[in-house]
Amino acid sequence: MKKHIFILFCLLLLGISGKAQFFAKNKKSIDLCVLLGGSYYIGDLNQTQQFLFTKPAGGIMVRFNQSPRLAYRVSVLFGGMEGHDSYSTNAYQKQRNLSFKSPLNEISAQLEFNFNNYRIGIEKEKFSPYIFFGIGVFSFNPHGQLANNNWVELQPLHTEGEGMEGGSKKKPYKLIQVSLPFGIGFKTNIARKIGLGVEWGMRKTFTDYLDDVSGKYYDPNKLTGENTAYLSDPSKGTDPAYSNVGRQRGNPTNKDWYSFAGIVLSFKLTSTKEKCPTVN
Repeated sequence: MKKHIFILFCLLLLGISGKAQFFAKNKKSIDLCVLLGGSYYIGDLNQTQQFLFTKPAGGIMVRFNQSPRLAYRVSVLFGGMEGHDSYSTNAYQKQRNLSFKSPLNEISAQLEFNFNNYRIGIEKEKFSPYIFFGIGVFSFNPHGQLANNNWVELQPLHTEGEGMEGGSKKKPYKLIQVSLPFGIGFKTNIARKIGLGVEWGMRKTFTDYLDDVSGKYYDPNKLTGENTAYLSDPSKGTDPAYSNVGRQRGNPTNKDWYSFAGIVLSFKLTSTKEKCPTVN
């Protein structure tokens, strides 16, 4: 997935070079932006705490400024996400004892709206808060932690019987999904062709399996593969005579979310000159 995203972004950059002259002539501009920050997720293993288990993240964005108020942009971002029941204050989650970590890669297209007129290099339009929203495609691959602290890919193990008779899902969940990014930010000029900003964006997804947790406990006797039964149900302090099979393992009514947040450094690629006032 990373290779495919990189190729798409390179093709995009080739197209930008051809449009740069057109944008300059029409008093529009193009910015190349670098985001450095973090990513995290909200789901069954972290239901409410923003920024918990934040992982390093970064990427590149290209912003096409249509006017001082409106721009559209494309971005390629890389990060990670994880969650651990053991950190929860909820007794049920602690007993459930699930954990996961996953890489996170995203390519997206978004609209950006400035509340003030803003252009890099224009003194009278040097800062603005903004909002953005759009659509993206992302990839993930949840891994579960074994008792010996090794990590194993979870999707091929079908820990909830996905794609199996009586499982929580008719087919295995896909590791490439669609998301809806939206968020807020603030940006300001720090040099003639350089801007600096901060932004925080959430991503609504249409899957409940970022963490490999959604439905009910599956019969471990029907699961195959070494350690699959443990990864399906690593519950602590469970009576050996007691079975979780058929009981709720996650909450399928709430889809998972993920987030990217950080500092955005922007470099103007085309020039938009500020007009001098006319002297009568």
